Amino acid sequence: MEHWAPHPSAQFEGYYSKFDLPSGAHIALIICSVPNAPSRPHMVSFTYYPPSGHTIFQREHFIPTMERPITEKSSKAFELRVPGMGSMRTDSSGRISYSFAAEDKSWQLDAQCDDYSTAWRHDKSTPEGWMIHLPFPLHWHVHSLCSPATVELDIPALGPALPAQDRKSRATVHQEKNWANSFPDAHMWIQAWDNEQKKGICLAGGKIMYNTAYMLGYRSPSLNLDFVPPFSVSYLNLLSPFMAVKNDWETRTFSISVSNYSYKLELRARAPKEHGWFGLASPFPDGHRGNTCCESFIATIEVDVFERSGWMPWCGWKRVAREKWEGASLEFAGAYYPERGEGKEE
Repeated sequence: MEHWAPHPSAQFEGYYSKFDLPSGAHIALIICSVPNAPSRPHMVSFTYYPPSGHTIFQREHFIPTMERPITEKSSKAFELRVPGMGSMRTDSSGRISYSFAAEDKSWQLDAQCDDYSTAWRHDKSTPEGWMIHLPFPLHWHVHSLCSPATVELDIPALGPALPAQDRKSRATVHQEKNWANSFPDAHMWIQAWDNEQKKGICLAGGKIMYNTAYMLGYRSPSLNLDFVPPFSVSYLNLLSPFMAVKNDWETRTFSISVSNYSYKLELRARAPKEHGWFGLASPFPDGHRGNTCCESFIATIEVDVFERSGWMPWCGWKRVAREKWEGASLEFAGAYYPERGEGKEE
């Protein structure tokens, strides 16, 4: 089945879209469902994030019902319908449109993707590859690393603080989803894309099934690299011959070094501690729990890529790329976010 399409048997399913607007601002739109949860079974979360990271506008709507019809069998076409608010639609070619308006008229978003052209890889449709068919407690799929879109936006409460160029604009959008049983006990997420240079990085992972595992994709015009298990794993959180990870909420930093037989990638991420963080609710069997993730969209990400200088495993590494992204995404969640819990976000 299509990974992007709804999975009716999943205990939860969440769609995440991050828009990059012309002013340098961002929108995070989350549509998530835990159909059998006793409370807060469905959620639409909207966050407008200014370029400075100050005066973030956010609304999380917990709603009683949501419909997820497949509009064309054996294709990507489906719809997420939220009664009283609107819908997200995907057509058979993978292009997505959004039409949402809060019932209290606090925000409105209409967007239409022109194209679906930046899949995870042309030769691999999803970060997990063959592992997506295994019964993991959580799955992660990236639908598009960067889709061009037309956006119309209204947030009356911001008044002139909402730039005119963001009200009706051209934008790009990153689209991904999670589904399965519930969020992991602890996880990290990183995302950045330079549309002019066609370079980007995307990472997700954390504690899962008694191990620590990550999936990472680096994209550039000359290199398309994936690092996935069995390389990017710390087995039983003790043995990790190909990976080293350090995350520190106190300093808002994260780093990972991961290699396979041919390449090694070193990533360092940081974001200001004093401002620019916003909490998000996450799906669990009992419903959506508030402020279990915390994100910044003003992170700095630095990456060094190395290629092995020969065929033998003892050959050294030669650096072949060095990248830096500003205004990137950095997320701490679960046990990696010690201030989690409703009412605790900054």
